[in-house]
Amino acid sequence: MNNIELNLLKEVADMRMGKPLMGAFNIRRNGEGIERKSTEDVAIIPKTDKPGIDIIVKPGSKPEDVHIPVIVTESGVKDKVYNDFIIGEGAEVTIVAGCGIHNCGSHDSQHDGVHKFILKKGAKLKYTEKHYGEGTEGAGKRILNPVTIVEMEEDSYCEMETVQIKGVDSTKRDLDATLGKNAKIVILERLLTHDNQFAESNMEVVLKGEGSSAQVISRTVGQDNSVQVFNPRVIGEEQCTAHVQCDSILMGDAKIRSIPEIAAEHPDAMLVHEAAIGKIAGDQILKLMTLGLTAEEAEQQILNCFLK
Repeated sequence: MNNIELNLLKEVADMRMGKPLMGAFNIRRNGEGIERKSTEDVAIIPKTDKPGIDIIVKPGSKPEDVHIPVIVTESGVKDKVYNDFIIGEGAEVTIVAGCGIHNCGSHDSQHDGVHKFILKKGAKLKYTEKHYGEGTEGAGKRILNPVTIVEMEEDSYCEMETVQIKGVDSTKRDLDATLGKNAKIVILERLLTHDNQFAESNMEVVLKGEGSSAQVISRTVGQDNSVQVFNPRVIGEEQCTAHVQCDSILMGDAKIRSIPEIAAEHPDAMLVHEAAIGKIAGDQILKLMTLGLTAEEAEQQILNCFLK
């Protein structure tokens, strides 16, 4: 691998030497799988009917972290992949995904991933996905459009974290989750847009099972002339609980829309949503400046803490 590819893998999946030291992994580059490894507890199987892989985690297992990064380094690549994850009953696993695009050419580069997760009874999943773009010499854009589908059986737990901090010109995220009895999902989105970037995030979480619960947290920063739209929807069909929180910071001439919706379809559904959009408070900057920071350093420190 060259230095550009190694840097992308480091940025999106924390892979320092081009592959993880331990555990199962699959690396996809410019629309093709280039290297993979299964383990005793995790099978990674290429699909035969369309691009993508099946990741099957053995019931009751607690394997090493599983890495499945995607990198795009050629201008004009249009890649779409379908990945299915089956987390066996009682298994506990962390899956590290992400997509990095380096585009210095004149044509748009795009990756669309369709990920379906099936969590069996009592399974626990932590899923992290980072989106990153670089290369500004050409006019070609860096485009990412992930689709995530989550089906959770009884007593399962899912934690999903999506991070986009730099370089993605356009992204549209769609997430649909269905929860069974006593299942719990935690969704954390951290996003920064700048220049003329556009980001849209749509979520629908359906609490079908008694005792199910959901927590959705979105923290975003819009800079320059960028545009963001956040549209989370939570539906409670049984005795359940949910909390949706959307916090955004506006800078420059950016525009942000937050449209949370909660729908209670059962008398014992307890659903809450909060949304706040605004600028950085001046007294916060002044307080940090009294500690020796410049105004620019104080602003950056606030943003870093907000997006953690």
